[in-house]
Amino acid sequence: MKNLTNPGKTPVDEDMIEIDLPDGGGGKYIYQHHVEPALSDDEKKVQARAWRDSELVQSDWIIMVTDHPQHNAYKTYRTKLRDWPSTSDFPDTKPELGS
Repeated sequence: MKNLTNPGKTPVDEDMIEIDLPDGGGGKYIYQHHVEPALSDDEKKVQARAWRDSELVQSDWIIMVTDHPQHNAYKTYRTKLRDWPSTSDFPDTKPELGS
């Protein structure tokens, strides 16, 4: 990686960066370095709840299909999703289906 804006320095937001392409053909890729701002704890929790709510909505239909091959796994998963905000894992470790 080569910092074109500030040669020899660690890239900071908006610096132009050049990297070698992995194909071995000597190609280069130039892009503008962008640093995403860190989220506050409250923002992380809002995003986590939105993800959880989406997972619940997307799996609603499975609960109605009692012969779905993963019916019991989804019931357990949905319980973990609903309980997640009150656990010490929230918002950092998302529940997973089948875990």
